[in-house]
Amino acid sequence: MTELTERKRQILKIVVESYIDTAEPIGSKAIVERMPGKISSATVRNELADLVEMGYLEQPHTSAGRIPSPKGYRLYVNELMERRALSAEETEKINQTLSGRMAGMDEVISQAGQMVSRLVGYPAYTVADRKSAVTAGRFELIPVDENSFIAVVMLSDSQVKSRLMGLELPVEQSQLPELSHLLNTHFTRIGAAEMNAHLMSLSDQVDGNWFLLLNRVVEYAGALVRESEQQQVFTNGASQILKFPEYRDVDKAHDLMSFMVDNKENLPVPAGDAPMQILIGPENVNDALKESSVIVASYDIGDNMRGLVGVVGPTRMDYATVAARLSYFAESLSAMFGKKNQLPPKEEQE
Repeated sequence: MTELTERKRQILKIVVESYIDTAEPIGSKAIVERMPGKISSATVRNELADLVEMGYLEQPHTSAGRIPSPKGYRLYVNELMERRALSAEETEKINQTLSGRMAGMDEVISQAGQMVSRLVGYPAYTVADRKSAVTAGRFELIPVDENSFIAVVMLSDSQVKSRLMGLELPVEQSQLPELSHLLNTHFTRIGAAEMNAHLMSLSDQVDGNWFLLLNRVVEYAGALVRESEQQQVFTNGASQILKFPEYRDVDKAHDLMSFMVDNKENLPVPAGDAPMQILIGPENVNDALKESSVIVASYDIGDNMRGLVGVVGPTRMDYATVAARLSYFAESLSAMFGKKNQLPPKEEQE
């Protein structure tokens, strides 16, 4: 709990919610009209002065009213904000939005951002993030003919990938099980860099033809592991920020929009298992977001993966509404992915 009295907390809540609604500083007279019970403007002015001194409010100009500071928004989100329940109409709208048929995981993740941006009226982004590193779990080499074989790589996240490979030099097909055993002994449960190190350590222990074949399979497996480490990030609705007065400055709007499009890999991807996280102004690591707020919700994709859907907006964001809609949307996506794996993984083709 903070050191604020109940009256100061009431005043701070009024200031935050008024500024969210109007984008205008609020003065003592307007606060008096919203306060429960009888209180004088002089008392409110004193309380406002205290809140400014304590860092919860700011006064843009000497004669102006007050606006929330990042510290004030943080207290509001943590302790003062009333959790919103979605209306039946909002719930139905989200359910209808998610009822469309989508072909695979990539499409679901990319379209989720479009859906959220429309639902909340702010720019949105989505991320497919792995909970832990992916490695090769098992190898199998299947002969096709005297000049080719299929390399099968079963990854630790249950994906199974395969590639048809040709043989430049003959290798007895009866030797492929032995080569599979060698791969499973030395190249599973390790990262791509370790795979290369192990391969080099075997270079003087393995026959030349075998080593060439091993090199190709390990190179393929390493590429799969590195690919799985890359986060997929999709952004949508960046131009939504133009409707907010905070971004009437063309340069400011351009900087944020460019960041979301050109540097989307640097958008916040919070660690941990919290279903929702809110980053306010300076709490964002990247300078491009220091005057913005980000709300990120996570959902379960399965197969050692989680999805993240984030909303970016001014610090004057309607936190209660966005959090409620985003939370329900993320919960619905978790349920959607959990239904008999109805969203098939994207197939790899050579």
